[in-house]
Parts: sequence; C-alpha cells; structure tokens
Amino acid sequence: MTTRERILDAALERAARMHWERVRLADVAAGLGITLAQVRAHFTDKEALVDALWDRADAALVARAADAELATSSVPQRLEALVFAWLAPLAPHRRTVREMLLVRLEPGHLHVQLPSLLRVSKTVQWLREAAGLRAAFARRALEETALTLLFTATVARWLRDADDARARELLRAGLRTAETFARGIGLPCASQGVD
Repeated sequence: MTTRERILDAALERAARMHWERVRLADVAAGLGITLAQVRAHFTDKEALVDALWDRADAALVARAADAELATSSVPQRLEALVFAWLAPLAPHRRTVREMLLVRLEPGHLHVQLPSLLRVSKTVQWLREAAGLRAAFARRALEETALTLLFTATVARWLRDADDARARELLRAGLRTAETFARGIGLPCASQGVD
C-alpha cells in the first residue's frame, strides 16, 4: 500500500471515531509516524483527501467496466452495475462520506463547492465511457444532464440509507423514465445501444 493510500485510510479510520470536521492532518501524520510535511507531499489540504476518496471510487467504476459479463448487459444494467461499483469503496465510510459532503455544502465554501460540481461531471464522464455510451452533440448533452441528475439523486438516496435497496430502486426507476422520455421525443433508447 502506498503512503498516499495509507494516509487516506488513516484519515478515514479517524473519521469513523469522530466527525470528519474534527479530523486533523497533524493527528493523521502522528498516527502513521510520519511528518506533516510527508502528508503535504501527497495532499495539499484536507479537501484533497475527499478528492482522493472520489478517485478511489472512480477507479472502482472503471475497473468494473472491464468485466466481460458487463459488456453483454443492457445499458441500464451496465449503468446500475457501474454506479454501485462507484459506491462500493465508499460503503464502509457511508457516515463519513455524508459528513464530507455536508462540510462541502456549508455556506461560504464556494472554493470547494464549485470544484465539487466539476468533480461530479468528471465522474459522470467516466460513467458514460465505462457504460459504452457514444451519443454526441445534443443527445450527449441530454444524456449527461439526465445521468448527472440520476447519479446525484442515487448517491443522495444511498447516503441516507443503511443499504443499497432504495437507491437501486431510484436508479432503476430513473433509467426507465429516461428511456420512456427518449422514446417520447423520438430518440433511440440507450438500451438499444444506438450511437
């Protein structure tokens, strides 16, 4: 395990015992027997730890895309599998993830709120790539908007529950609604695999 991963895991372990807001990088360093300068070499601030956790989730999503079984699934099935692959590394830290997001949403934290919006966009781009979505131009924009809304709603539902059941239901219902909408305006459905 790299030092970067050890630092992130140590911070998550500390957060499990207290609120994320109370985690201090100096305490994480001391717990690992390293200096604060060594922590800074990997993370410019505590917010960078949150981004590292999102990177871990993005990596899990991309890794899941390599599953041969997934390639033969319908697009809605692929999207569901990929969203829950993204959530899997976060699951042991569900309470802490909720706290991380609440801290980012506090008034006056525009310096982390705006990058958080860009971060969601980045994850949705990986989701589209991993699911094999190939739409372009206006269809891509509609697809990205729908996926962003559905992804954030699913994550929000998942954060409020102790398990995945209701978040899965919400995602499945949203994917069905998106396909019905696409058919209603004359677009090929994602489940048909049309570009």
